[in-house]
Amino acid sequence: MTTIEPHTDGADAPLPLSIRLTNLTVILVPFAALILGIAYAWGWGIGWTELALLVGMYLLTGLGVTVGYHRLFTHKSFKTGKVITALLGVLGSMSVEGPILRWVAFHRAHHQHSDDELDPHSPHGHGGGVLGVLRGFWNAHCGWLLTHPNNGLDRYVVDLKQDRLVKAISDLFPLWMVVSLLLPGAIGGLITLSWSGAALGMLWGGLVRILLVHHITWSVNSVCHLWGTRPYESHDESRNNPIVGVLAFGEGWHNNHHAFPTSARHGLAWWQVDASYAVIWTLARLGLAWDVRIPAPERLAAKRR
Repeated sequence: MTTIEPHTDGADAPLPLSIRLTNLTVILVPFAALILGIAYAWGWGIGWTELALLVGMYLLTGLGVTVGYHRLFTHKSFKTGKVITALLGVLGSMSVEGPILRWVAFHRAHHQHSDDELDPHSPHGHGGGVLGVLRGFWNAHCGWLLTHPNNGLDRYVVDLKQDRLVKAISDLFPLWMVVSLLLPGAIGGLITLSWSGAALGMLWGGLVRILLVHHITWSVNSVCHLWGTRPYESHDESRNNPIVGVLAFGEGWHNNHHAFPTSARHGLAWWQVDASYAVIWTLARLGLAWDVRIPAPERLAAKRR
């Protein structure tokens, strides 16, 4: 990742109310949908179509974030062609975690300032005791979306702003957000030939799935900077957490990642499940990905604690 000078411009500027309300809506509406879904399932059950849409959309959009937003766009841990780039960009955008450029900018800022005062979402430095841990967890998990300003982020994505394909997909984020809801609704409606099937498809494959993808992604920022193991020196508090590792398609091997941020493989041990790397490995085998970056054994040994 290109080294970028620390920035403080705009660091004290409050996040505009309109952005706070938008982000709060994105946090709360899927949660309300989950409550509605549980209430509906309690009375009428949940069908295989809804479960398939939930799991299928979770896999597609979650991997869009981990393989696309994170390992390709942010860290350039492998190269691929325009078709796969576009596919990963659209799927990642359908997670509704924000446009590509903004997501990448925040993540690159996080790596440059991991767990220091300029980290956008560190759980550390929020006071001692249980209350300090809770405040830090909230900030790292999703509280930062309501407080951290967007100022000074453009410098982190100069390279991506010059990539016309990536920038176009990023600029069309509102469209992908709508598609993210309408697609599972349309599939559910076509399978069941009913409006209720469409509504349930949108509920489970859309809103509830968005909630799950969001909270698993946010757990990498919160859980994986608080609880887990630290086998490698990374100059921060990043940790490997096996539960998040599985649920987040390999992103939970977070200490590994912070020690070797450009590695396409986060599960560096044979037993560390890394579904995202499995996708990249498969693409490489098919000739659809190349220049896949993996740390050499001597680099692993040099950083082992």
